[in-house]
Amino acid sequence: MATTTPTRGAYTPPPGGSGATPDKRATWRSRLWRFDDVASPYAYIAPFFLVFGAFGLYPLLYTGWIALHRVEMTSLSQSEWVGFDNFTKILQDSEFWTAVANTFVIGVISTVPQLLVALGLAHLLNYKLRASTFWRTVILTPYATSVATAALVFALVFRADGGILNWVLHFFGAPSDTDWGNGDWTSKIAISVIVIWRWTGYNALIYLAAMQAVPSDLYEAASIDGATRWQQFRKVTIPSLRPTILFTIVISTIGSMQLFGEPLLLQGGTLGSVGGSDHQYETLSIYLYNYGWKLGHLGPAAAVAWAMLVLLLLIALINWIVGRFVRKSAA
Repeated sequence: MATTTPTRGAYTPPPGGSGATPDKRATWRSRLWRFDDVASPYAYIAPFFLVFGAFGLYPLLYTGWIALHRVEMTSLSQSEWVGFDNFTKILQDSEFWTAVANTFVIGVISTVPQLLVALGLAHLLNYKLRASTFWRTVILTPYATSVATAALVFALVFRADGGILNWVLHFFGAPSDTDWGNGDWTSKIAISVIVIWRWTGYNALIYLAAMQAVPSDLYEAASIDGATRWQQFRKVTIPSLRPTILFTIVISTIGSMQLFGEPLLLQGGTLGSVGGSDHQYETLSIYLYNYGWKLGHLGPAAAVAWAMLVLLLLIALINWIVGRFVRKSAA
C-alpha cells in the first residue's frame, strides 16, 4: 500500500475531527518570524541612513534652500526669497572663475605627480625589503600629519626672506630671492608640494595593496617569456591596477576641489584668507569662505557650494566615461 510522507512545515490537523482550528500561538509565531525575516535587514542598515540623513542629506538640502534666499550671518532668522539671483551673482563674478581656474590648475599639478610618485613607491615596496613594515609606516607618516602643521612648516620653507628653499637654491647658483607666495605659478607650485607631500604615501599604500593582489602566475609567465622587470611593470602591473588607478584619480580630484587649509595657511593672515595679494591661489573653498564667513552673505556662499557639487559631478562623469573606455579597450 502506498504511503505519503508529510513535507516539512505542513500543517497536520490535531485529532478530534476535521472541524479543529490551528493553534493560534503557532500562527502568531509564524507571522512574527516572517516579519522578523523581512524587517531585520532594514533595521541593520537603518543607522547608516539615519546618520546620512542627519549629517549628509539634510545639510545638502538646507544649503540648497539657503542658496535660493538672501540670508545674512548677522540675521539668520530672517530670509528673503531671491530665486537664482545668488547663482547669477557668482557666475557673473570674475573672481569666481579665477577661483575655478586656480582650483583646476592646482589640482592637476598636484594630482598627476602625486599619483606617479605613489605608483613608483608602491612598486618598490612590493619587493621583498628588509623592515618593510617600517618603510610603509614612514611613507604614511605625512598623511597622519595635520593640515595646519604641514602648511605652517612649508610656509617657512617657501618664505621669501630666510626660507629654507631659497637658502638651498643659493648653493646651486639659482635665484635665491624668489617670492613663492606672491608669484602666480610659484604659489600654485608651493601649495601643490604640500598636497603631494601629504597624500603620496596614502595613495602608495593603496597601490601596494592592489599590487599584492595581482596573481604571481602572471609575473612568472611574463618572466618565462623573457620580459624584463620594466616590461612586467608596464604589461602586467599597470593593466591589473587600472580600477585602482581610476579610484585614486577620483578621490584625488575630489580632494583638490576641497583645498582649503593649504592655501589659507601658506601666507596666513589677510593674504591667506583671500588667496594672495592678487587672488593668484584662491581656490573655490577660499572663495566660499570669504562670502560666508568674512562678508557674512550665506546665500552666495551656498550657491558656491552647489556649484562645487555640480563641478564634482561633471568630473565624476568624465572619469566614468574614461574608465568605461579604458575597460572596453582592455577587453
